[in-house]
Amino acid sequence: MNDELSPSARKVQEALETAGVPCRVQELAASSRTAAEAAEAVGCDVGQIVKSLIFKGRHSGNPVLALVSGKNRVDEALLEAACGEPVGKADAAFVRERTGFAIGGIPPLGHLEPLSPVIDRDLLEYPEVWAAAGTPHALFRITPADLLAVTGGRPAPLS
Repeated sequence: MNDELSPSARKVQEALETAGVPCRVQELAASSRTAAEAAEAVGCDVGQIVKSLIFKGRHSGNPVLALVSGKNRVDEALLEAACGEPVGKADAAFVRERTGFAIGGIPPLGHLEPLSPVIDRDLLEYPEVWAAAGTPHALFRITPADLLAVTGGRPAPLS
């Protein structure tokens, strides 16, 4: 099955397999670039979509990954409190260079360097959530407990 996936989606599938999580990456004909498009494509509530947003630490210069419910906007003050430093927007070149993925398909795992995300507590309300899998057309379904486990993320209020 991995051979049928695009290279970026295959990378995410392999990261899931390495983590021991029985999730299957699906590549869709429809775009899932936005939370609303993704929710429509898989038939779930927009809140169940995991938005993987990369910010840049203003002191460290390191990427800060926020995994946010599709129904929410990040409150940067809350994100800063959770990650311990001021953050700024990360441009597309920084995101690709540090994660290996382009904006619009950033997954919660499988990055070029280890990232320990801050996870929107609202995602924990759902029995399952859907996350990007490396391209604007690829997603995978996962439980919030498994999302926490495979990413090493820490829940926090983000909106």
